[in-house]
Amino acid sequence: MPRRTATMLASTLMLIALLCAGVLIPVPYSEMSPGPTVNTLGDHDGEPVLQVSGHKTYATSGHLNMTTVRVTSADYKMNLVEAVYGWLAHDTKVVPHDTLYPDGKTEEQSTQENAEEFSQSQESAKVAALKEIGVPVKSRVIVSTVIKNSPAEGRLHAGDVIKAVDGTAVKQPSDVAKLVTRHKPGQDVVFTVVPAKEQAAAEKANKTAPRTQDVTITTATSSDSGAKRAIVGISAGTDHTFPFTIDIKLADVGGPSAGLMFALGIYDKLTPGSLTGGKFVAGTGTIDDEGTVGPIGGIEMKTVGARNKGAQYFLTPADNCAAAAKDTPSGLTLVKVKTIDDALGALKDIRSGDTAAMPKCTTKG
Repeated sequence: MPRRTATMLASTLMLIALLCAGVLIPVPYSEMSPGPTVNTLGDHDGEPVLQVSGHKTYATSGHLNMTTVRVTSADYKMNLVEAVYGWLAHDTKVVPHDTLYPDGKTEEQSTQENAEEFSQSQESAKVAALKEIGVPVKSRVIVSTVIKNSPAEGRLHAGDVIKAVDGTAVKQPSDVAKLVTRHKPGQDVVFTVVPAKEQAAAEKANKTAPRTQDVTITTATSSDSGAKRAIVGISAGTDHTFPFTIDIKLADVGGPSAGLMFALGIYDKLTPGSLTGGKFVAGTGTIDDEGTVGPIGGIEMKTVGARNKGAQYFLTPADNCAAAAKDTPSGLTLVKVKTIDDALGALKDIRSGDTAAMPKCTTKG
């Protein structure tokens, strides 16, 4: 066989071997890509995303789209060829597998965690929107979770309303940990609570002052590294009582990043006029009860998904601005927001057409 032919044959066989290896050898990466984007003012799967009963609502127009990111499953084994293709593609992002599923977290665990965050984001969106409108919202501190085999197991239960710790009134969840850690491990702490069942029964009977009871728990030592502190084995959270019903109907979505857009959608439905002026606005961002907008993951994928759907403006958390501005889709304006007030101000500029002074994202933030 001529030397040139033999060389070409060897090179071809080597290339085939490398391609086979690339297809067969798994790599520790996962892929993110643009997910569905849904108008919070519209319908999804045949029913309104936002449903309000017990309060007057107003007609809306345009779009206030929440955005999502699609990710590969926890047990999906990406190969080298797919990883290289993802790195080169414009509308996908390849990230280390542990970024999406840290500490060996299963897909089921991740889904459950995302569902809980999504539920909490809905509650905060309702609170932030109603506060902005001036509608009072009652809140209370509750037992959010009870750790298995902890001192609190069987003594406190999820949903119990925490009125006081050692006789000191509790006003926010962080108060609970502060009061418990005043003790040394092994000392008793007294919780004054309304059991979840008692609270539910009182609300059903329209009682404003349900019966409280004192629960004494002996503290244990935390398993955290460093200084040892007293714990009882619960996490505290906030439960809200709304003056009317706001339902958010959106299946197969998880995580906290739709909070801002839900809050704006609720605000729009409960106030006269159109927030968008008929424009197509999309966005993302977590939101807390006070209306502060927080950063999210996958910002590059969300801007691409929004623009592909037709968005003209994208409400962007300030902490995500620099990353988003590095590769902004053509025709999309990135609007920088830190609070719901910022978002409402930007929407006023958008519907008036006077956007020159509107805060926009740059590669510096």
